[in-house]
Amino acid sequence: MHQTSPSNAPSESDHGLKGEGFLRVSSYDNALAETINGLYKAEVIWRQRSWPSVSAVEMATLRWVDWFNNHRLFGPIGHIPPAEAEANYYAARDTLDMVA
Repeated sequence: MHQTSPSNAPSESDHGLKGEGFLRVSSYDNALAETINGLYKAEVIWRQRSWPSVSAVEMATLRWVDWFNNHRLFGPIGHIPPAEAEANYYAARDTLDMVA
């Protein structure tokens, strides 16, 4: 099942590509986004009964995103942070490009 976004959304033509003006989005993308949003709310928002200000929520969000991407050890990728896995991927790809 695929969802489409309206034609006023950024499209391929905005990047010099020819297209129909619709972006195809997998329903799995939406499910992943909903999972991350739920995780964020459970780990950040709902742990504190009330927030003193919007700025406090923004700072807590920034800290959580930094932890989630740069410090969280993620088992399926070898118990390393996602940012490290991404860096390893691009380093390996660049090495293979040099060999080829």
